[in-house]
Amino acid sequence: MPDLKLVRAACVAVVAAAFAGSAAADEGMWTFDNFPAARVKAAYGVTIDKAWLDRVQGASVRLTSGCSASLVSKDGLVFTNHHCVVDCAQQLSTDKADYVKDGFLPATRAEERKCAGMQAEILESISDVTAAVNAASSGRTGQDFVRARDAAMSTAEAAACGQDVRYRCQVVSLYRGGQYKLYKYRKYSDVRLVFAPEFAASFFGGDPDNFNFPRYNLDISFVRLYEDGKPVATPRHLIWQSRAPQPGELTFVSGNPGGTDRMLTVAQLETQRDLTLPVSQLQRSELRGRLIRFSEESPEFKRIATDPLFGLENSYKVFFGRQFALNDKAFMDVKRAAEAELKAKVAADLKLAADIGDPWGEIAAAQAAYADHFLRFRQLEASAGAESDLFDYARTLVRAAQERAKPSAERLPAYADTRLPLVEKELLDAKPVDKPLEQLNLEFWLSKTREYLTADDPATKLLLGKESPEQLSARLVNGTTLADPAVRKALWDGGLAAVQASQDPLIQFVLRTDPAARDIRKTFEAQVTGPVDRAAERIARARFAAYGDAVYPDATFTLRLSYGKVAGWTWRGTTVGPFTTFAGLYERATGSEPFELAPRWVAAKDKLNPATVFDFVTTNDIIGGNSGSPVVNAKGEVLGAAFDGNIHSLGGDYGYDGTINRTVVVSTAAATEALGKVYGQTGLVKELTGR
Repeated sequence: MPDLKLVRAACVAVVAAAFAGSAAADEGMWTFDNFPAARVKAAYGVTIDKAWLDRVQGASVRLTSGCSASLVSKDGLVFTNHHCVVDCAQQLSTDKADYVKDGFLPATRAEERKCAGMQAEILESISDVTAAVNAASSGRTGQDFVRARDAAMSTAEAAACGQDVRYRCQVVSLYRGGQYKLYKYRKYSDVRLVFAPEFAASFFGGDPDNFNFPRYNLDISFVRLYEDGKPVATPRHLIWQSRAPQPGELTFVSGNPGGTDRMLTVAQLETQRDLTLPVSQLQRSELRGRLIRFSEESPEFKRIATDPLFGLENSYKVFFGRQFALNDKAFMDVKRAAEAELKAKVAADLKLAADIGDPWGEIAAAQAAYADHFLRFRQLEASAGAESDLFDYARTLVRAAQERAKPSAERLPAYADTRLPLVEKELLDAKPVDKPLEQLNLEFWLSKTREYLTADDPATKLLLGKESPEQLSARLVNGTTLADPAVRKALWDGGLAAVQASQDPLIQFVLRTDPAARDIRKTFEAQVTGPVDRAAERIARARFAAYGDAVYPDATFTLRLSYGKVAGWTWRGTTVGPFTTFAGLYERATGSEPFELAPRWVAAKDKLNPATVFDFVTTNDIIGGNSGSPVVNAKGEVLGAAFDGNIHSLGGDYGYDGTINRTVVVSTAAATEALGKVYGQTGLVKELTGR
């Protein structure tokens, strides 16, 4: 783990440089319909026109695994990170073939294998539906506001996509409600794994190196898009560039950053600091310990725990950094000053002030309700079931059956007609269920709910009855048949009657307990979500009036473009260069986890060019969700895939500092060299390079 003082100072340096006005140089996760081309021209002398933007947009891919990717061949080949598809490799593995540990290296396209539950989406268009959404929610408050807004968004989605199963439409709130944009995607539901290296190569250095640099990770994988059983023709793909990037070279990252909180009010940040983050981190920390103990019980348990433990440790470190940033008085003073500046601009314009009112005060008042209901909302609704796939199947079946009986616009947003195809795919695709891990997750959730709500709480009694978390989780996991996709399909097709008649213990458990979850959701929407979102819309109007379109929206897991350059950084007198090489990998190897080389890399040492650039860093502004994003040059050629940030970026949820904030990228030069000389993937190299 990194030095705690370094984390604290680094995070504060990042966020203290951020402010509410126009973006600083290289800052911003910009939408494709509002990219600051003039700013890039002024800073780098490069013209980015609509044709360039359209080409990069058309080659950028969003994966429903929560990552980004890019098309890199005419035959539907998609380039992304290994950690974005490791769940697929895990699903395909057995106790006799461990594709996470040993890699997935098919010899032919016929051996490429489907990733259950994964969907790839390519953005085709963006349209503004702000007026329609605002008209529907005008004058409403609380839960009525939330429902009216969500219904209008659902209606817009249905109108844009209709019954065409090839598309997915999604209305997204930008600028915390300042705009509503409809994103229309071409979707591909048959995504197959093409190549994945060993975990030891993709995550060399493990948790100690995570969010650090120098790095020596081959965090790459390839999947392919299929339709009607054949690879999809994708003539609009990025050109694979095998050369190493150059110092100072202009770079663009095109991907789907998952979410940032740079536009939250001070009151909301204080709630995160004092309540949300501490509770979440305590639970992550304990679950991490349970997973480590679980993985030590047997080689098989280690195999099935590798991916969830990796994800949990990554999240823990991310939120650890955020907590340090929010704990720092200097950072909070910067945020207070920025908020005061915007308020002053509003107050100076009497007409604007009359229109805006005091949304900051309304959001601050709603924080009391947030504190009152947070633990119940978290345990019963937002984080119910922890990471249990079986619980998720049961809740999806129950809620879908209940919601599908209503008109689409009146349903919970996740079950609107336009969203049901993905829900159905994720529910019905066949993938293995590891019951020991399922029991661990359910037991943890039940025990934490009892601890946080207390044993005397009616919700705890409803969940547990007379059973302990250990007894109930064992009974539910061992008794359910939902691991069988045929059972899930029968319940899905049978609708509410079939679900209510089911004797499956997990279905019956959700039927009995879900009303309590729905109740707290309603309360939270009425007292927190509705008032906060309604006020945030007015803050967005104030921000537009004060700063215009020089402001970029918070990330929303929609396609964004950031710009920057290849560059290292200097921190407290120490300069970190922008590149690592294969030679550095072998110097760093110790022979013990997590610095143990995969056997193929030991054998290939003398074949490789030691000067090959392995990983590099850029000044691009990214966040989680950008994993797998193509890093392209001014010609639109792909130079690598973003896979991490440096330690100074841990506060990036709240701000950006271009002097030390860095994106960590695995180079296409390293990928080309390794594919050919370590893995013998000559066919894949030929497809990428055209040679």
